Amino acid sequence: MSELPTLRAYLLAKPGTTEELPFGPDALVFKVLGKMFALVAWQETPLSISLKCEPNLALLLRGTYAAVTPGYHLNKRHWNTVVLDGEVPEDEVAEMIDASYALVVKGMTNAQRAQI
Repeated sequence: MSELPTLRAYLLAKPGTTEELPFGPDALVFKVLGKMFALVAWQETPLSISLKCEPNLALLLRGTYAAVTPGYHLNKRHWNTVVLDGEVPEDEVAEMIDASYALVVKGMTNAQRAQI
């Protein structure tokens, strides 16, 4: 998922997901029912993606991979930024994306979840 078309397709395949540019042209924001679950710095080389994460897992991932750091300009307790330079295996990046999406959906009301 180090290439934008592959990453974008994976993110947009999540039910109820939209892509927006609320922070300007350099950051693609992916939301589920208006709630952000991923932010892609798409003009960086290599790409980086910020994802929501359970706090304890966030710390574990940061200790495991140099490419995983506290969320850039985000709540550092709940967000990680992952540089997609190949250090983190693609299947693990996919798991991080899935977990971020699931955390955001989990925080929604039953009525909101029913819309997805």
